[in-house]
Amino acid sequence: MDTRQIEELRPTQMTHGAREVREKARQYRSLSSHDLEMAIAEKPIPVVCGPNGIPFAIDHHHVAAALWQVGVRAVPVVLVRDLSSSTWASFWLSMENQRWTFPYDAQGMRRPFAELAEHVWEMKDDEYRSLAAAVRDAGGYEKTSVPLEEFRWADFFRATLPRPDSDEKFTALLKEALKLARSDSALGLPGYLGRTD
Repeated sequence: MDTRQIEELRPTQMTHGAREVREKARQYRSLSSHDLEMAIAEKPIPVVCGPNGIPFAIDHHHVAAALWQVGVRAVPVVLVRDLSSSTWASFWLSMENQRWTFPYDAQGMRRPFAELAEHVWEMKDDEYRSLAAAVRDAGGYEKTSVPLEEFRWADFFRATLPRPDSDEKFTALLKEALKLARSDSALGLPGYLGRTD
């Protein structure tokens, strides 16, 4: 397994959930140095090598950003595909075809690839992405292998619920989002568990 500097890893998403990053960073800070090393080894960052040999992270953006926050500078990576001989146009086409990129902003609007952040810690916050993770963690839906599943849930909540712009609103909204995740409205979303009544 290869190791890369976190600052070398280019994100393939515009946004992440800052609450999720903060929570992961809090968990990492609570670990002993040995346990932190084990946690890092358990979640290598999957990368696609792009033009000019640039490594693009295609998952675990939250992990990389949280590790950066706690002072970790290098992480293990797994090379998923080498597209270093591609042109930029064919690289991004391949990335989209594989569902390895999500160039949508915190309002759910598509943006040019040129607007993706250069570093994982510079990604924009999307409260709905944090809400989607919190709903999953609370048992609202199951984790699946469907690429970008959390963003599909985030878009579902974005279309239905007001933006949670404070901790109090986020907590209140989580209860509402959990009910919504188990309703017929969420039918067809990845990991949908069905109604509870």
